[in-house]
Amino acid sequence: MIRYTLITILLVLAAFVLQQFLPAFTGLHNARILLVQLVFLCAAVTVGTPTMLVLAFLGGFLWDAQNTLGPAGGDPEIYNQPVEALHFGYSILLFGAMGYLMQGIQPLFRQGKWQFSALLSGIAIFLYLAAEYSLITFVRGGPVLTHATLMNMAFNALLTMLLSPLVFWLLFHIANWCQHTIRFDGIKRRNRKRYS
Repeated sequence: MIRYTLITILLVLAAFVLQQFLPAFTGLHNARILLVQLVFLCAAVTVGTPTMLVLAFLGGFLWDAQNTLGPAGGDPEIYNQPVEALHFGYSILLFGAMGYLMQGIQPLFRQGKWQFSALLSGIAIFLYLAAEYSLITFVRGGPVLTHATLMNMAFNALLTMLLSPLVFWLLFHIANWCQHTIRFDGIKRRNRKRYS
């Protein structure tokens, strides 16, 4: 279990590196694949609550550090919408809320129904972006939701959700390699063979 936990932490860290190389899809309202959030969400449903909270703290802390470095929220060429008005640490709470949402359907996931988790990852990404946008507009005092912003959030969630089966596949293989049980359907099959 400790080996699996360490590997999930390393996966979240690797997602931060890979996120820097993922382009925006200009034809889809500049949508991006949010790899960091996706890896966190997929890992959150495979681990216990304490590990999920560690991943949420790590992911949120590094996300805020990445987006609030330097004056005006970071390099203006990369971060063209600075979030200097938000306090450092808000992402930790948003990551934690997403993690608890994924933990809520963990019993279904453990039965081998990972498809629900994949669908919920898209919903969680959309809710994360909506909450982040709401916080930013509340602090700035101008709560205006445009069609382009809504489409950007929707396409971000959809593109990210489409990659979730790949991340789950990777996590299943890592769990097998670490001999960590993340779903119980294999245990049920072994018990049936034993008793028949």
